[in-house]
Amino acid sequence: MRQAWAETDADKAQRKLEILADSLKHEHPDAAGSLREGLEETLTVVKLVLPGTLKKTLRSTNPMESAFDGTATHTRNVKRWRNGEQALRWMAAALLEVEKRFRRIKGYKEIPLLIDVLVKSTDGLSAQSELKKEAIA
Repeated sequence: MRQAWAETDADKAQRKLEILADSLKHEHPDAAGSLREGLEETLTVVKLVLPGTLKKTLRSTNPMESAFDGTATHTRNVKRWRNGEQALRWMAAALLEVEKRFRRIKGYKEIPLLIDVLVKSTDGLSAQSELKKEAIA
């Protein structure tokens, strides 16, 4: 897994993850299935070709897990949720409280590069979408 993460080429990383999944399928079929299921999402950060520090931060689930842990702490005393709207309000309020303790992510100075990459990729998707619409019409 670490070898795949170390790759700068998404195709090479994908091949390494597929080899890993193949090696796991007999003794750990659920792990192999999970790896295959999340393969595309796993490679998203590699495909974006981001600088090292921001890439390392974004490939980790730690920031989200920290936010979820904080919301769980703030909502743990609610014993009866009346409806979905109440749950949404509580979660939003809890996230606003948790947000006060957020720190800057490592690599935050590289975020403008991330924005540029995302804009370029969405422009490409928009262009592809327009071409498909023209082809259909």
